[in-house]
Amino acid sequence: MQSKVISLVLGTLLLQGGLSAQTQTQARPHAADQTAPKALAKYGSNTAVGRTFTHDGIKLYYEVYGVGEPLLLAHGNGGSIGDFKTQIDYFRKRYKVIAMDSRDQGRSGDSPDNITYEKMTDDLAALLDHLDTGPVNVLGWSDGGIEALLLGIRHPAKVKKIAAMAANLNPSEQAVYPELVAAFKSMLDSMPVAVKETSEGKRQLKVAQMVFDEPHIEANALEAIIAPTLVLASDHDVIRDEHTLEIYHHLPNSQLCIFPDATHMIPYDDPARFNAAVDRFFRTPFVKKDRLKDLVKSGAAMRASER
Repeated sequence: MQSKVISLVLGTLLLQGGLSAQTQTQARPHAADQTAPKALAKYGSNTAVGRTFTHDGIKLYYEVYGVGEPLLLAHGNGGSIGDFKTQIDYFRKRYKVIAMDSRDQGRSGDSPDNITYEKMTDDLAALLDHLDTGPVNVLGWSDGGIEALLLGIRHPAKVKKIAAMAANLNPSEQAVYPELVAAFKSMLDSMPVAVKETSEGKRQLKVAQMVFDEPHIEANALEAIIAPTLVLASDHDVIRDEHTLEIYHHLPNSQLCIFPDATHMIPYDDPARFNAAVDRFFRTPFVKKDRLKDLVKSGAAMRASER
């Protein structure tokens, strides 16, 4: 019963992120103000700000909100810009928020071959070049967290700080709890043949297949990431705690945040808590702590304050 519930939830998320978006027409560029009032905006399908550009032969859809320091958002598997609606609402008040639908997802176009995280990461890098942003802060959730880390590896000059929520380096059961893989398999197996043969169904199968095949990032490769990185996950995540710690320990300038009593969906379930943690990281100058020296320093200060 539990696996059926999980499968239903995942199927709903995939349908929201892909099938429904495929039925919408591609947005065309508009010259409207990118900071349009919230009442006029529907994140992910906002015709007032929706724009496209082409990279690697694929038309990619993006939206930009707010002004200030640039912040790039990267969504999860089968998702879209709309998944970040509470994050866009929050961060657009002090950042220039840039969000894009990944290839084969949301309102972006389809690619002719298989999808990899490296290809999606290079799409994000191309968007930053297209917008001439300079270095940006990056917030990625799930698949987007993987892309955020890969941006730090493949395009280090484009990254200022990284916040990676629930990322994984490989598709094995050492990284991802088997319940997630089983749920995706159950969902795909139960998809009617008639649906699988439609263009929308083929798109969903292609994106969902990544859960089984991708990514393949060596932990040692993370050591090349110089940008300060906040590694986030929840204590009831679908990513194993040990794997999240492995990512954290291989990053030379990293901080760790594990949300208590939360799941993979905390950016949606508790955006206030999630957004505050990410915002604090982006706004606070990064200082690498020394576990012994800073312990002694704070201990001495505490004793001095008691005199």
